[in-house]
Amino acid sequence: MAWWEWLLDICGALLLLCVLYGAGLIVRRRLLSRHGGTFELSHRYRMDRPERGWVLGLGRYSDETLEWFRVFSLSPRPKQTWTREELDYDGRREPLGAEQASLYPDHLVIRCQSPNGLVELAMSVSSLTGFQAWLEAMPPGTDWNRVKGSS
Repeated sequence: MAWWEWLLDICGALLLLCVLYGAGLIVRRRLLSRHGGTFELSHRYRMDRPERGWVLGLGRYSDETLEWFRVFSLSPRPKQTWTREELDYDGRREPLGAEQASLYPDHLVIRCQSPNGLVELAMSVSSLTGFQAWLEAMPPGTDWNRVKGSS
């Protein structure tokens, strides 16, 4: 075979891989949403540099946990999970500087405290309303003093 035929075969194989990857992402998103609605949720995975470290993702509520999935991953498992009891809402803010380019449009940065330290998430205003309702809807037997921060 001539060199250009090899090049054409390689380009065709790469195109096929890209199409299969895209189809895999679509199927994964559909499967994730079958087990509870998903919403756009970015997570600041690295806190070592200001305004950096954001990873786009999807959130899904599953009983007492909030599951976070990377957008461009084919894994059906969440990359990060938080239980309702370990998150304390600490406020919100507008994205700053480089964050505006890293996050979905019209998303707010949400700050939560957890036993492992600060957790920063980014979500839309409507998703924030659902998030706050989910946090407040704790089951019977919850230590409400801990929730209100007056323990």
